[in-house]
Amino acid sequence: QVQLVESGGGLVQAGASLRLSCAASGRTVTNYAMGWFRQAPGKEREFVAAIGWRAALPSYANSVKGRFTLSRNNAKDTAFLQMNSLKPEDTAVYYCEARYGSPSYNRADYNNWGQGPQVTVSS
Repeated sequence: QVQLVESGGGLVQAGASLRLSCAASGRTVTNYAMGWFRQAPGKEREFVAAIGWRAALPSYANSVKGRFTLSRNNAKDTAFLQMNSLKPEDTAVYYCEARYGSPSYNRADYNNWGQGPQVTVSS
């Protein structure tokens, strides 16, 4: 089982930036894809971004494309979500998730996830 611990959430104003980190432990995440999902109050959890083991061509939701950048440091079993030009509609709890194999947009394909830091963007 992979344990995931996220950090880096907080309260910021619109237009600001935040960087979320996701550190994996329990076992190496070699050949694991890592994804970020988010859930706003009263809404379903939605896909944000995902990246494969080789970190080539991360995938993004249209709502964050061009503003968010997902990367990973395999030597440290850590993934990073750089969020720029934040908007109030980005307010949500952000969950890091991992799965063995290729990245997926579908949360049901992931079987490891963290507690989720709160990101709040004020207007």
